[in-house]
Amino acid sequence: MFSLTVRDHFMIAHSFNGEIFGPAQHTHGATYVVDVSFMRAELDDDDLVIDIGLASDALKRTLGELNMRNLDDVDEFKGRNTTTEFLAKAVFDRLRAAIQGGDLGDSARSLAAMRVTLAESHIAWASYEGDV
Repeated sequence: MFSLTVRDHFMIAHSFNGEIFGPAQHTHGATYVVDVSFMRAELDDDDLVIDIGLASDALKRTLGELNMRNLDDVDEFKGRNTTTEFLAKAVFDRLRAAIQGGDLGDSARSLAAMRVTLAESHIAWASYEGDV
């Protein structure tokens, strides 16, 4: 399996519900480094996994929807704990929709899978991986 990974970052504020979260129940901030790996069994006709420029632009647009926002105020996240794991899936879903919509080029429709990893620190990260 071939893969190509692009990286960006975003900053958010949020709070969590539940005693398990301790002091993180209060509003706090986080800065995530985001790696997205696009995967396919065979390279396209240009010997690429995906156009790196289109992939980078799509990631930047996707993160731009969340960057510098308090996620507690985002309607689609109401009632959810916007954990690192949850956000990895949210980014994945947005990027998969962009791929299916043709935003990453026709060749991207032949991708097999994608992995989104959010690092909340140098010692903790979470990923979501699935078929595209």
